[in-house]
Amino acid sequence: MVRDPFAEDDTPELQDILDALDDPDCRSIVRILEEPMTADEIANAADVPLSTTYRKLDLLTEASLLEEGTEIRPDGQHASRYTVAFEKVIIGIAESRDFEVDISRRPRTADERLANLWSEVQKET
Repeated sequence: MVRDPFAEDDTPELQDILDALDDPDCRSIVRILEEPMTADEIANAADVPLSTTYRKLDLLTEASLLEEGTEIRPDGQHASRYTVAFEKVIIGIAESRDFEVDISRRPRTADERLANLWSEVQKET
């Protein structure tokens, strides 16, 4: 699913977030992502098989906990790079007794917003 890069409220479903946070491999991936990394780099650093890494990256991206960007390479072999997309995840219960989720995100620079837009365009083509 391609997310609207201009959407103000892109909070995913609570269950998607809980599924990602409950997964030990997903937590390992979030822990090691101090800077943007490719799936190969993540698999090596987190000591998770590459095929499993791809599934976990999809899970984390769908939960809006990671952002996928595109690294443009001169040889035309562009690569996806992943970054952590949150500072805090807060799960609470509202007065209506419904669960709520709030994802605090760091402000993105103009370059990061442009890179995100480019990634979304690449997914559509």
